[in-house]
Amino acid sequence: MKNIANSLHGRIHNWIDAIGFRLNSSQTTPRRGITVKHYFFETFNFLERWDKKHPERSKFMCFDVYGQKMNVNSLLDLQAAFFENISQLK
Repeated sequence: MKNIANSLHGRIHNWIDAIGFRLNSSQTTPRRGITVKHYFFETFNFLERWDKKHPERSKFMCFDVYGQKMNVNSLLDLQAAFFENISQLK
């Protein structure tokens, strides 16, 4: 399971680097070792919750076109939400 999570984390970061997402903010809770990063591109936002002690437990969350919270379980989930959001721009 650890390899799957690391693989997802790596694939998502490769994709966001290729698209050109920017890191908007990063907040760390030093005592717990948890970092929350907020990335954005145009009108699309998503969050990454990364645990320093357990990097394989990284979690990603974004919002769909209607503003509903959506957990990202695969790169395809993130890409679908992203392209649906971008297609709504005029």
